[in-house]
Amino acid sequence: MFVRSSETGKIIEREVTFVPGLFKIFDEIVVNAADNKQRDPTMDKLEIEVDAAANTISVLNNGTTIPVVIHKEHHCYVPTLIFGHLLTGSNFDDHEKKTTGGRNGYGAKLANIFSTEFVVECIDTKNKLKFQQVFRNNMVVAEEPIIHEIKNSTVLKAGDRTKITFKPDLEKFNMSCLDQDAVELLSKRVYDIAGVMSNATGKHLVVSLNGEKIPVKTFKDYISLYEGIRAPAAFEKINDRWEVGVGPSSDGAFQQISFVNAICTYKGGQHANFIADKIAARLVQTLKKKNKGGAEIKPAQIKNHLCIFVNCLIENPTFDSQTKECLTSRPKEFGSECELSEAFLKKVEKSDVVDNIMLYVKFKQDQALNRKGGSKKKKLTGIAKLDDANFAGSAKSHLCTLILTEGDSAKSLAMSGISVVGK
Repeated sequence: MFVRSSETGKIIEREVTFVPGLFKIFDEIVVNAADNKQRDPTMDKLEIEVDAAANTISVLNNGTTIPVVIHKEHHCYVPTLIFGHLLTGSNFDDHEKKTTGGRNGYGAKLANIFSTEFVVECIDTKNKLKFQQVFRNNMVVAEEPIIHEIKNSTVLKAGDRTKITFKPDLEKFNMSCLDQDAVELLSKRVYDIAGVMSNATGKHLVVSLNGEKIPVKTFKDYISLYEGIRAPAAFEKINDRWEVGVGPSSDGAFQQISFVNAICTYKGGQHANFIADKIAARLVQTLKKKNKGGAEIKPAQIKNHLCIFVNCLIENPTFDSQTKECLTSRPKEFGSECELSEAFLKKVEKSDVVDNIMLYVKFKQDQALNRKGGSKKKKLTGIAKLDDANFAGSAKSHLCTLILTEGDSAKSLAMSGISVVGK
């Protein structure tokens, strides 16, 4: 997995041991905050703290908060309904086109259910009320919400805020503490948000981790944090829904770093394949011209030499699982167009991507020639003073001559003759 190294500050790929459930409850709260940026473009602050020693995680964002009012139908405060009652959310209607990360009304409640303590705080400047409610013991205990009228003008001027603080129930995840693997994985997700939300409309979103502002202003800045992955040879912000980069793969296999609606799709999916297929289709023609008379280069071979970066917004996205690691929505369901510009494609054509593919093609052609022409596959062993013919053991071995001599002096005479007529 990719994690943010606590030593170097870079995003590195290494083997980690982690619990997907713990990672996902954190992710749900963070993505909820990111979704709020879409609802309110004036949101410009997201503060996240991960305190491993205290086993406490908090996520605070400004922008329009949850209204501190009594719900007419359910007769409880709206924040209580959202975080303390299952199957309550605003994203159920699939006929309504949305590009938010949340879909099913489970995420935040699962974070509550899998926590020993879960605290919801809302500052609602419209109604001039502050809301706070504490849930304990996996949402079994719901303390009465505390409501304060806000009279301080400074607090009102600061605007709406929402803060979620929770203590994961580590026993449920068979963990004794938030270890280094967990902390570095969660930290990487905070950096993801800083990178992918740079494309959002409205004010620039300043993301901080444990009190430190993340120095990322664009998705391209974010990509530069990856250690061992080269900067994209071509990068383009196509529109408000698509940012795409492409560079050479570092290991001869298809690589992708992709996001859908601020969700990290680290297994890729239709969006990453969609971009890779577009680039491969273009490079087929380019490589055909460069490799005249050579073997045909197929799109799948080209794809193996690509590293794709995608940050996109997809309408009502579907995934292969609740952990949302791989996008399954088909291109016709994306809800937007993504046409790569001619300038972008020309940069790819002039990049190391093409050079790497040509080197690979030459290597494969040389391999084919060796197979066709033959090579020494097997040598006789245990025979003293044997000198092989040049084509011994090859497809031309039937053209070789075997010379047997009675002793060293006779061999010297034979070798003298060979030096004249050739071996």
